[in-house]
Amino acid sequence: IKGDKSIRGKDIGMIFQEPMTSLNPLHKIGKQIEEVFLIHKIPYDLNKIIELLQMVGFNDAESKIHSYPFELSGGQRQRVMIAMALASRPKILIADEPTTALDVVIQDQIIKLLKELQQKMELAILFITHDLSLVEKFADKIAVMKDGNIVEFGKKQELLKNPTHEYTKELLSSIPKGINENEIKCKEVLKCENIVVKYDDFTAVNSISFDLKEKETLGILGESGSGKTSLGMGILKLTEVSGKIMLNDIDISHLKINELRPYRKDIGVVFQDPFASLNPRMSIFEIVKEGLDVHFKKLTKLEKENMVVEALNEVGLNKNIINRYPHELSGGQRQRIAIARAIITKPKIIILDEPTSALDVRIQSQIIKLLQDLQAKHNISYIFISHDIKVVRMISNKIFVMKNGNVVEFGKTKEIFKNPQHEYTKLLFSSAL
Repeated sequence: IKGDKSIRGKDIGMIFQEPMTSLNPLHKIGKQIEEVFLIHKIPYDLNKIIELLQMVGFNDAESKIHSYPFELSGGQRQRVMIAMALASRPKILIADEPTTALDVVIQDQIIKLLKELQQKMELAILFITHDLSLVEKFADKIAVMKDGNIVEFGKKQELLKNPTHEYTKELLSSIPKGINENEIKCKEVLKCENIVVKYDDFTAVNSISFDLKEKETLGILGESGSGKTSLGMGILKLTEVSGKIMLNDIDISHLKINELRPYRKDIGVVFQDPFASLNPRMSIFEIVKEGLDVHFKKLTKLEKENMVVEALNEVGLNKNIINRYPHELSGGQRQRIAIARAIITKPKIIILDEPTSALDVRIQSQIIKLLQDLQAKHNISYIFISHDIKVVRMISNKIFVMKNGNVVEFGKTKEIFKNPQHEYTKLLFSSAL
Protein backbone atom coordinates (compact mmCIF):
# COMPACT_ATOMS: atom_id res chain seq x y z
CA ILE A 1 0.00 0.00 0.00
CA LYS A 2 2.90 2.30 -0.80
CA GLY A 3 1.83 5.93 -0.68
CA ASP A 4 -1.70 5.12 0.51
CA LYS A 5 -2.71 8.33 2.31
CA SER A 6 -5.93 6.78 3.58
CA ILE A 7 -3.80 4.81 6.06
CA ARG A 8 -0.48 6.62 6.51
CA GLY A 9 -1.02 9.82 8.44
CA LYS A 10 -4.79 9.31 8.55
CA ASP A 11 -5.63 6.02 10.27
CA ILE A 12 -2.07 5.74 11.63
CA GLY A 13 -0.38 8.84 13.02
CA MET A 14 3.27 9.11 14.05
CA ILE A 15 5.36 11.16 16.47
CA PHE A 16 9.10 11.15 15.82
CA GLN A 17 12.02 11.29 18.24
CA GLU A 18 13.45 14.72 17.47
CA PRO A 19 10.75 17.29 16.70
CA MET A 20 13.23 19.97 15.61
CA THR A 21 14.37 17.85 12.65
CA SER A 22 10.83 16.59 11.94
CA LEU A 23 9.23 20.01 11.67
CA ASN A 24 9.89 22.25 8.65
CA PRO A 25 12.03 25.15 9.91
CA LEU A 26 10.76 27.44 7.12
CA HIS A 27 7.04 27.10 7.85
CA LYS A 28 4.99 28.46 10.71
CA ILE A 29 3.32 26.02 13.08
CA GLY A 30 -0.20 26.78 11.84
CA LYS A 31 0.75 26.05 8.23
CA GLN A 32 2.36 22.72 9.13
CA ILE A 33 -0.78 21.53 10.93
CA GLU A 34 -2.87 22.82 8.02
CA GLU A 35 -0.91 20.54 5.64
CA VAL A 36 -2.34 17.46 7.37
CA PHE A 37 -5.90 18.58 6.64
CA LEU A 38 -5.03 19.45 3.02
CA ILE A 39 -3.22 16.16 2.29
CA HIS A 40 -6.09 14.05 3.63
CA LYS A 41 -8.82 16.33 2.27
CA ILE A 42 -10.31 16.91 5.73
CA PRO A 43 -12.56 19.99 6.12
CA TYR A 44 -11.00 22.53 8.47
CA ASP A 45 -10.83 26.16 9.48
CA LEU A 46 -8.56 28.25 11.67
CA ASN A 47 -10.55 27.38 14.78
CA LYS A 48 -9.88 23.68 14.22
CA ILE A 49 -6.12 24.31 14.20
CA ILE A 50 -6.37 26.41 17.37
CA GLU A 51 -8.50 23.70 18.99
CA LEU A 52 -5.82 21.08 18.20
CA LEU A 53 -3.08 23.19 19.80
CA GLN A 54 -5.25 23.78 22.85
CA MET A 55 -5.90 20.04 23.09
CA VAL A 56 -2.14 19.35 23.34
CA GLY A 57 -1.66 21.95 26.07
CA PHE A 58 -1.08 25.35 24.45
CA ASN A 59 -2.85 28.05 26.45
CA ASP A 60 -1.77 30.69 23.91
CA ALA A 61 -2.69 28.67 20.83
CA GLU A 62 -3.84 31.68 18.78
CA SER A 63 -0.41 33.30 18.96
CA LYS A 64 1.55 30.04 18.54
CA ILE A 65 0.11 29.35 15.07
CA HIS A 66 2.31 32.23 13.85
CA SER A 67 5.50 30.86 15.46
CA TYR A 68 8.34 29.04 13.71
CA PRO A 69 9.75 25.81 15.25
CA PHE A 70 12.96 27.52 16.42
CA GLU A 71 10.85 29.92 18.51
CA LEU A 72 9.45 27.03 20.59
CA SER A 73 11.02 24.94 23.35
CA GLY A 74 11.68 21.21 22.90
CA GLY A 75 8.53 20.31 24.81
CA GLN A 76 6.41 22.74 22.79
CA ARG A 77 7.76 21.36 19.51
CA GLN A 78 6.86 17.84 20.61
CA ARG A 79 3.34 19.03 21.43
CA VAL A 80 3.08 20.43 17.89
CA MET A 81 4.16 17.04 16.52
CA ILE A 82 1.43 15.38 18.59
CA ALA A 83 -1.15 17.88 17.30
CA MET A 84 -0.14 17.11 13.70
CA ALA A 85 -0.29 13.36 14.33
CA LEU A 86 -3.80 13.65 15.82
CA ALA A 87 -5.22 16.12 13.29
CA SER A 88 -6.70 13.34 11.16
CA ARG A 89 -8.19 11.56 14.21
CA PRO A 90 -6.17 8.34 13.71
CA LYS A 91 -7.04 5.00 15.25
CA ILE A 92 -3.38 4.17 15.98
CA LEU A 93 -0.57 6.45 17.11
CA ILE A 94 3.08 5.36 16.76
CA ALA A 95 5.26 7.25 19.23
CA ASP A 96 8.92 6.66 18.31
CA GLU A 97 11.13 7.72 21.24
CA PRO A 98 8.85 10.76 21.77
CA THR A 99 10.55 11.95 24.97
CA THR A 100 14.23 11.05 24.51
CA ALA A 101 15.26 14.61 23.63
CA LEU A 102 13.31 16.12 26.56
CA ASP A 103 14.17 16.76 30.19
CA VAL A 104 12.50 14.72 32.91
CA VAL A 105 9.81 17.28 33.84
CA ILE A 106 8.75 17.76 30.20
CA GLN A 107 8.93 13.99 29.66
CA ASP A 108 6.45 13.52 32.47
CA GLN A 109 4.15 16.19 30.99
CA ILE A 110 4.22 14.57 27.53
CA ILE A 111 3.50 11.10 28.97
CA LYS A 112 0.52 12.46 30.94
CA LEU A 113 -0.71 14.28 27.83
CA LEU A 114 -0.52 11.11 25.71
CA LYS A 115 -2.44 9.17 28.36
CA GLU A 116 -5.17 11.83 28.50
CA LEU A 117 -5.45 11.94 24.69
CA GLN A 118 -5.51 8.14 24.53
CA GLN A 119 -8.57 8.03 26.80
CA LYS A 120 -10.27 10.98 25.13
CA MET A 121 -9.77 9.77 21.53
CA GLU A 122 -9.79 5.99 22.20
CA LEU A 123 -6.32 5.68 20.69
CA ALA A 124 -4.18 2.58 20.43
CA ILE A 125 -0.57 3.62 20.98
CA LEU A 126 2.60 1.83 19.90
CA PHE A 127 5.25 3.34 22.18
CA ILE A 128 8.82 2.75 20.98
CA THR A 129 11.54 3.55 23.52
CA HIS A 130 14.76 2.41 25.18
CA ASP A 131 13.70 3.99 28.50
CA LEU A 132 12.36 1.16 30.66
CA SER A 133 11.03 3.53 33.33
CA LEU A 134 8.77 5.11 30.69
CA VAL A 135 7.59 1.67 29.58
CA GLU A 136 6.67 0.92 33.18
CA LYS A 137 4.68 4.17 33.45
CA PHE A 138 2.93 3.98 30.10
CA ALA A 139 2.52 0.51 28.61
CA ASP A 140 -0.15 -2.16 29.10
CA LYS A 141 1.80 -4.80 27.16
CA ILE A 142 5.49 -4.99 26.30
CA ALA A 143 7.36 -6.49 23.36
CA VAL A 144 11.15 -6.78 23.77
CA MET A 145 13.10 -6.70 20.49
CA LYS A 146 16.61 -7.85 19.67
CA ASP A 147 18.23 -8.17 16.23
CA GLY A 148 14.92 -7.59 14.47
CA ASN A 149 13.02 -10.23 16.45
CA ILE A 150 10.57 -10.07 19.35
CA VAL A 151 12.28 -12.18 22.01
CA GLU A 152 9.65 -11.69 24.72
CA PHE A 153 6.07 -10.44 24.81
CA GLY A 154 3.50 -10.14 27.57
CA LYS A 155 1.55 -8.01 30.01
CA LYS A 156 3.65 -5.30 31.64
CA GLN A 157 3.53 -6.47 35.25
CA GLU A 158 4.23 -10.11 34.39
CA LEU A 159 7.11 -9.34 32.06
CA LEU A 160 8.82 -6.83 34.37
CA LYS A 161 8.43 -9.01 37.47
CA ASN A 162 9.29 -12.33 35.88
CA PRO A 163 11.26 -11.97 32.63
CA THR A 164 12.10 -15.27 30.93
CA HIS A 165 14.50 -14.27 28.14
CA GLU A 166 18.15 -13.59 28.99
CA TYR A 167 18.16 -10.34 26.96
CA THR A 168 15.15 -9.00 28.89
CA LYS A 169 16.89 -9.87 32.15
CA GLU A 170 20.01 -8.06 30.94
CA LEU A 171 17.99 -4.95 30.06
CA LEU A 172 16.26 -4.88 33.44
CA SER A 173 19.53 -5.41 35.32
CA SER A 174 21.03 -2.44 33.41
CA ILE A 175 18.64 0.11 34.96
CA PRO A 176 20.75 2.46 37.14
CA LYS A 177 20.13 1.77 40.82
CA GLY A 178 21.52 2.98 44.12
CA ILE A 179 23.13 6.14 45.41
CA ASN A 180 26.80 7.05 45.24
CA GLU A 181 27.66 7.52 48.91
CA ASN A 182 31.44 7.87 48.49
CA GLU A 183 32.98 10.92 50.13
CA ILE A 184 36.09 12.22 48.37
CA LYS A 185 38.87 13.77 50.45
CA CYS A 186 41.50 14.31 47.75
CA LYS A 187 43.09 17.58 46.64
CA GLU A 188 41.07 20.25 44.86
CA VAL A 189 41.55 20.38 41.07
CA LEU A 190 38.96 23.01 40.10
CA LYS A 191 37.48 25.98 41.92
CA CYS A 192 34.91 28.26 40.31
CA GLU A 193 33.71 31.49 41.88
CA ASN A 194 30.78 33.64 40.72
CA ILE A 195 30.61 32.16 37.22
CA VAL A 196 28.32 34.18 34.94
CA VAL A 197 27.44 33.35 31.32
CA LYS A 198 25.39 35.85 29.31
CA TYR A 199 24.07 35.84 25.76
CA ASP A 200 23.32 39.48 24.90
CA ASP A 201 20.79 40.53 27.57
CA PHE A 202 19.97 36.96 28.65
CA THR A 203 21.75 35.53 31.73
CA ALA A 204 22.14 31.76 31.25
CA VAL A 205 24.31 31.20 34.33
CA ASN A 206 23.93 33.50 37.30
CA SER A 207 26.88 33.74 39.71
CA ILE A 208 27.57 30.06 40.44
CA SER A 209 30.42 28.89 42.70
CA PHE A 210 31.66 25.35 43.44
CA ASP A 211 34.80 23.25 43.81
CA LEU A 212 35.78 19.83 42.44
CA LYS A 213 38.23 17.39 44.01
CA GLU A 214 40.41 14.75 42.38
CA LYS A 215 38.43 11.55 41.54
CA GLU A 216 35.18 13.34 42.44
CA THR A 217 32.05 13.52 40.27
CA LEU A 218 29.81 16.57 40.43
CA GLY A 219 26.37 15.92 38.94
CA ILE A 220 24.44 18.86 37.50
CA LEU A 221 20.67 18.36 37.22
CA GLY A 222 18.03 20.60 35.69
CA GLU A 223 15.48 20.95 32.95
CA SER A 224 16.26 22.11 29.39
CA GLY A 225 17.20 25.78 29.41
CA SER A 226 18.30 25.73 33.07
CA GLY A 227 21.89 26.69 32.16
CA LYS A 228 23.62 23.31 32.62
CA THR A 229 25.40 23.21 29.27
CA SER A 230 26.15 26.95 29.35
CA LEU A 231 27.95 26.42 32.66
CA GLY A 232 30.01 23.62 31.13
CA MET A 233 30.90 25.72 28.08
CA GLY A 234 31.82 28.58 30.40
CA ILE A 235 34.21 26.41 32.43
CA LEU A 236 35.79 25.25 29.15
CA LYS A 237 35.94 28.92 28.09
CA LEU A 238 34.20 28.04 24.85
CA THR A 239 31.77 30.90 25.46
CA GLU A 240 32.09 34.34 27.04
CA VAL A 241 32.31 33.90 30.81
CA SER A 242 33.04 36.08 33.82
CA GLY A 243 34.10 35.02 37.31
CA LYS A 244 37.12 33.15 38.61
CA ILE A 245 38.23 29.72 37.35
CA MET A 246 41.11 28.09 39.22
CA LEU A 247 42.56 24.95 37.57
CA ASN A 248 45.11 23.20 39.81
CA ASP A 249 45.62 26.47 41.74
CA ILE A 250 46.27 28.42 38.51
CA ASP A 251 43.88 31.24 37.65
CA ILE A 252 42.88 30.71 33.99
CA SER A 253 39.97 33.17 34.11
CA HIS A 254 41.56 35.99 32.12
CA LEU A 255 43.96 34.04 29.90
CA LYS A 256 43.79 34.75 26.18
CA ILE A 257 43.34 31.92 23.65
CA ASN A 258 47.06 31.35 23.06
CA GLU A 259 47.82 31.55 26.80
CA LEU A 260 45.01 29.11 27.58
CA ARG A 261 46.08 26.42 25.10
CA PRO A 262 48.61 24.63 27.38
CA TYR A 263 45.85 24.15 29.99
CA ARG A 264 43.18 22.85 27.62
CA LYS A 265 44.69 19.36 27.66
CA ASP A 266 43.76 19.16 31.36
CA ILE A 267 40.00 19.55 30.72
CA GLY A 268 38.36 17.11 28.30
CA VAL A 269 34.77 17.09 27.12
CA VAL A 270 32.30 14.46 25.90
CA PHE A 271 29.14 15.71 24.21
CA GLN A 272 25.60 14.35 24.10
CA ASP A 273 25.43 13.14 20.51
CA PRO A 274 28.65 11.43 19.39
CA PHE A 275 27.50 11.33 15.77
CA ALA A 276 27.20 15.14 15.73
CA SER A 277 30.43 15.77 17.69
CA LEU A 278 32.71 13.47 15.65
CA ASN A 279 33.96 14.75 12.30
CA PRO A 280 32.44 12.42 9.65
CA ARG A 281 35.32 13.12 7.26
CA MET A 282 38.01 11.98 9.68
CA SER A 283 38.97 8.39 10.43
CA ILE A 284 38.80 7.08 14.00
CA PHE A 285 42.59 7.30 14.17
CA GLU A 286 42.57 10.97 13.13
CA ILE A 287 39.76 11.83 15.56
CA VAL A 288 41.41 10.28 18.62
CA LYS A 289 44.90 11.55 17.63
CA GLU A 290 43.78 15.16 17.17
CA GLY A 291 44.46 16.18 20.79
CA LEU A 292 48.00 14.80 20.55
CA ASP A 293 48.65 16.84 17.39
CA VAL A 294 47.73 20.02 19.28
CA HIS A 295 49.26 19.41 22.72
CA PHE A 296 52.09 16.90 22.16
CA LYS A 297 53.66 17.97 18.87
CA LYS A 298 57.07 16.49 19.73
CA LEU A 299 55.76 12.93 19.77
CA THR A 300 56.69 10.74 16.81
CA LYS A 301 54.07 9.27 14.51
CA LEU A 302 54.65 5.80 16.01
CA GLU A 303 54.31 7.13 19.57
CA LYS A 304 51.02 8.81 18.66
CA GLU A 305 49.76 5.63 17.00
CA ASN A 306 50.61 3.58 20.10
CA MET A 307 48.80 6.10 22.33
CA VAL A 308 45.70 5.99 20.10
CA VAL A 309 45.64 2.18 20.25
CA GLU A 310 46.09 2.32 24.03
CA ALA A 311 43.20 4.82 24.38
CA LEU A 312 40.96 2.63 22.23
CA ASN A 313 41.83 -0.43 24.32
CA GLU A 314 41.00 1.49 27.50
CA VAL A 315 37.49 2.25 26.23
CA GLY A 316 36.95 -1.34 25.10
CA LEU A 317 37.56 -0.99 21.36
CA ASN A 318 39.85 -3.00 19.09
CA LYS A 319 42.61 -1.29 17.10
CA ASN A 320 41.21 -2.75 13.87
CA ILE A 321 38.67 0.09 13.74
CA ILE A 322 41.24 2.91 13.47
CA ASN A 323 40.77 3.28 9.71
CA ARG A 324 36.98 3.28 9.87
CA TYR A 325 34.70 6.34 10.01
CA PRO A 326 32.04 7.37 12.56
CA HIS A 327 29.10 6.34 10.35
CA GLU A 328 30.43 2.77 10.29
CA LEU A 329 30.09 2.40 14.08
CA SER A 330 27.16 1.97 16.46
CA GLY A 331 26.01 4.70 18.86
CA GLY A 332 27.75 3.05 21.80
CA GLN A 333 30.99 2.63 19.84
CA ARG A 334 30.89 6.28 18.75
CA GLN A 335 30.50 7.41 22.36
CA ARG A 336 33.48 5.24 23.32
CA ILE A 337 35.46 7.01 20.57
CA ALA A 338 34.42 10.38 22.05
CA ILE A 339 35.64 9.21 25.47
CA ALA A 340 38.92 7.93 23.99
CA ARG A 341 39.43 11.34 22.35
CA ALA A 342 38.81 13.01 25.73
CA ILE A 343 41.20 10.83 27.77
CA ILE A 344 44.14 10.63 25.37
CA THR A 345 45.69 13.88 26.66
CA LYS A 346 45.49 12.52 30.25
CA PRO A 347 43.13 15.27 31.50
CA LYS A 348 42.52 16.02 35.17
CA ILE A 349 38.84 16.84 34.50
CA ILE A 350 36.27 15.69 31.93
CA ILE A 351 33.00 17.53 31.39
CA LEU A 352 30.33 15.03 30.32
CA ASP A 353 27.32 16.75 28.74
CA GLU A 354 24.41 14.28 28.58
CA PRO A 355 26.82 11.48 27.56
CA THR A 356 24.28 8.65 27.76
CA SER A 357 20.93 10.20 26.79
CA ALA A 358 21.16 9.10 23.14
CA LEU A 359 21.93 5.47 24.10
CA ASP A 360 19.72 2.54 25.07
CA VAL A 361 19.70 1.41 28.70
CA ARG A 362 22.10 -1.51 28.18
CA ILE A 363 24.72 0.65 26.43
CA GLN A 364 24.13 3.42 29.01
CA SER A 365 25.08 0.96 31.74
CA GLN A 366 28.24 -0.05 29.87
CA ILE A 367 29.31 3.59 29.38
CA ILE A 368 28.71 4.45 33.05
CA LYS A 369 30.78 1.42 34.12
CA LEU A 370 33.53 2.48 31.69
CA LEU A 371 33.57 6.02 33.09
CA GLN A 372 33.80 4.72 36.65
CA ASP A 373 36.68 2.39 35.72
CA LEU A 374 38.59 5.18 33.95
CA GLN A 375 38.04 7.51 36.91
CA ALA A 376 39.46 4.98 39.34
CA LYS A 377 42.43 4.16 37.10
CA HIS A 378 43.45 7.72 36.15
CA ASN A 379 42.12 9.79 39.10
CA ILE A 380 39.92 11.80 36.74
CA SER A 381 37.32 14.24 38.07
CA TYR A 382 33.98 14.49 36.26
CA ILE A 383 31.38 17.19 35.84
CA PHE A 384 28.38 15.11 34.80
CA ILE A 385 25.61 17.18 33.18
CA SER A 386 22.34 15.33 32.69
CA HIS A 387 18.57 15.28 33.06
CA ASP A 388 18.70 11.52 33.75
CA ILE A 389 18.23 11.53 37.51
CA LYS A 390 18.89 7.81 38.01
CA VAL A 391 22.26 7.99 36.26
CA VAL A 392 23.29 11.16 38.15
CA ARG A 393 22.30 9.54 41.46
CA MET A 394 24.47 6.50 40.75
CA ILE A 395 27.63 8.21 39.47
CA SER A 396 27.84 11.52 41.39
CA ASN A 397 29.41 12.18 44.80
CA LYS A 398 27.65 15.54 45.05
CA ILE A 399 25.09 17.33 42.93
CA PHE A 400 23.56 20.67 42.37
CA VAL A 401 20.18 21.38 40.85
CA MET A 402 19.85 24.27 38.39
CA LYS A 403 16.80 26.27 37.37
CA ASN A 404 16.77 29.45 35.27
CA GLY A 405 20.55 29.84 35.57
CA ASN A 406 20.63 29.53 39.35
CA VAL A 407 21.60 26.73 41.75
CA VAL A 408 18.49 26.01 43.81
CA GLU A 409 19.96 23.09 45.77
CA PHE A 410 23.48 21.79 46.38
CA GLY A 411 24.94 19.02 48.51
CA LYS A 412 26.06 15.41 48.83
CA THR A 413 24.13 13.07 46.55
CA LYS A 414 22.87 10.79 49.32
CA GLU A 415 21.60 13.72 51.41
CA ILE A 416 19.75 15.47 48.58
CA PHE A 417 18.08 12.28 47.35
CA LYS A 418 17.05 11.25 50.83
CA ASN A 419 15.81 14.68 51.87
CA PRO A 420 15.37 17.23 49.04
CA GLN A 421 14.59 20.73 50.33
CA HIS A 422 13.64 22.82 47.30
CA GLU A 423 10.24 22.40 45.65
CA TYR A 424 11.79 22.21 42.19
CA THR A 425 14.11 19.37 43.28
CA LYS A 426 11.08 17.53 44.66
CA LEU A 427 9.30 18.06 41.32
CA LEU A 428 12.27 16.63 39.39
CA PHE A 429 12.45 13.56 41.60
CA SER A 430 8.69 12.92 41.51
CA SER A 431 8.75 13.11 37.71
CA ALA A 432 11.50 10.52 37.33
CA LEU A 433 11.72 8.20 40.33
